[in-house]
Amino acid sequence: MLKPLFDRVVIKELEPERMRKSGLVVPPGTSEPPPQHGIVLAVGQGVDWWEAAGVEMPVQPGDHVVFPAEAGAWIDVDDERLLVCRVTELLGVLETADEQEQSSGPADTIV
Repeated sequence: MLKPLFDRVVIKELEPERMRKSGLVVPPGTSEPPPQHGIVLAVGQGVDWWEAAGVEMPVQPGDHVVFPAEAGAWIDVDDERLLVCRVTELLGVLETADEQEQSSGPADTIV
């Protein structure tokens, strides 16, 4: 496994959907845009000034993240295609319905 340095993260791409909404199946090997979401496998330790400012890595291994097509560098490690990019290149973390319910607090309820 690749251990990222500083503010970098290692992301495993998720398989692109082969079935389109129209029902058309796109065969493997056809020209298609690179994946733009994946699962975080490993995170670096951050950078020195983060600790002084009390900033922690915003993602953890297991998070499902979204990133732009031009983010980072794609590498092959142990026959696995991985993206290594800076955490600041990530666009966001996708939350499950359960995570969304847990994050909603009293301010979200109507009395």
